[in-house]
Amino acid sequence: MPELSSKLAKALSSSGKIYKDLVKLLGTDKVSNRPADILIYSHDYAPINLHRLLNLELDALPYVIVWPESVDDVIEVVRYAYVNNVPIYPYGGGSGVLRGFAPERGGIVIDLKRMRSIELDEENLMVTAEAGVNGMILEEYLNYRGYTLGHIPQSLYESTVGGWVATKATGQFSTKYGGIEDMLLGVEVVIPPGKVISLRPHPRTATGPDLRKLFIGSEGIYGIITRATLRVWPYPEKRVKLSFATETFEEALNYIRQILRAGAKPAVIRVYDRIETLRHFYWIEGIKGKSVTIFIIEGESRIVDAEVSIVEEIFKGKELGEEPVNHWLRTRFIVKEASEYAPLGFVFDTIEVAAPWSKVVRLYHEVIKAMNEVKGTLVASAHASHFYPQGACLYFTFGGLPPTGTSPYEYHSKVWAAAMEAVLKVGGTISHHHGIGRVRAPWLRKELGDEAYELLKKLKEVVDEKGIMNPSNMGC
Repeated sequence: MPELSSKLAKALSSSGKIYKDLVKLLGTDKVSNRPADILIYSHDYAPINLHRLLNLELDALPYVIVWPESVDDVIEVVRYAYVNNVPIYPYGGGSGVLRGFAPERGGIVIDLKRMRSIELDEENLMVTAEAGVNGMILEEYLNYRGYTLGHIPQSLYESTVGGWVATKATGQFSTKYGGIEDMLLGVEVVIPPGKVISLRPHPRTATGPDLRKLFIGSEGIYGIITRATLRVWPYPEKRVKLSFATETFEEALNYIRQILRAGAKPAVIRVYDRIETLRHFYWIEGIKGKSVTIFIIEGESRIVDAEVSIVEEIFKGKELGEEPVNHWLRTRFIVKEASEYAPLGFVFDTIEVAAPWSKVVRLYHEVIKAMNEVKGTLVASAHASHFYPQGACLYFTFGGLPPTGTSPYEYHSKVWAAAMEAVLKVGGTISHHHGIGRVRAPWLRKELGDEAYELLKKLKEVVDEKGIMNPSNMGC
């Protein structure tokens, strides 16, 4: 506690001039340096941060928090930060899990949640939303109007539109609707020294390199996303739920590969290994040692019927009916395990990666083996949650108790290192949809290669010459 008090006192003493200057620019209701706010805006939802909170070992305290209400407010903050060399850390819903948000150098946190206008263009099947629009509110609004975005991340209730774009997010229904990169048509971004980049929405454009993609997955290192235009779909006319049990995880993956190869695109496909099957579907008689797969197929009735026919013809498992799917729908947003077990000293986290079909099975076994070999690991499991004709995403979960003399952070780092090295050895990608942040940063160069990684850093230097935008994130 004395160490945290000292850090908080330092943050408060450093905030004085910045706070006063920003109040003059924005007004008192948009700026805060209250101790409670400084503590709240010190971390994202990375599970390891629960141990930092419980142990009062917070290592990233901002100086000032601002809540802009317009793009003009954002411009004022970026201009001020540029002139005064003050770091800026964009904040959406705080639901990131890789410490992509960690104000390690003090500075200004800019929380965009007051920017929440929504404009639906029904004729062109587009919706324009400001960066602070909450995901669930956007989807409910679209549903009420007869549409869906189809972007349903597990963080739907907490995350924001700007955060989705910044982290290159994808959702549970991605096999049909794609990731945020498939939905983004236009974007508005404020970059240093306070300029607005506005890329208008088009169904497709061939106007040189696609600058929209520069900001997708940029995690705040170039600028602040303030608005996005996304494609929407008519609300599904029909939805069919299917589930099956197979003897092995590998068998189910092979059926999924064949289904996608045939051209079917179920909205949701999830394949659970034997450990996660027992964890989530323990109530199904005789399920121990098996693998459960669930499907949701939705859209226009004739297309749904055709896709259901393909799935039922190819997938040879034992039919389990709708209830496993209903159970998943009821429980899919519950993420309480980390907060329940952290007070007991248990370290819990998830790691999502991806690989082509030719490497998926080996990737599964190698990563499970690598995590289990770290001393202290008690459980390592996986499910496959996002699929493509070319490959799949594997979503791993691990949990363990740090050995005596080992801190939670040391144990956590060792498991992550083991998993990342295993992924690189197999030839997979170290991230599928959670991004890089500060947790994965040590392995980004290895994946991209020296030349590509240096290009990434050069782009950062060109767009953000003073290095004020989320400094040190992704190692930049």
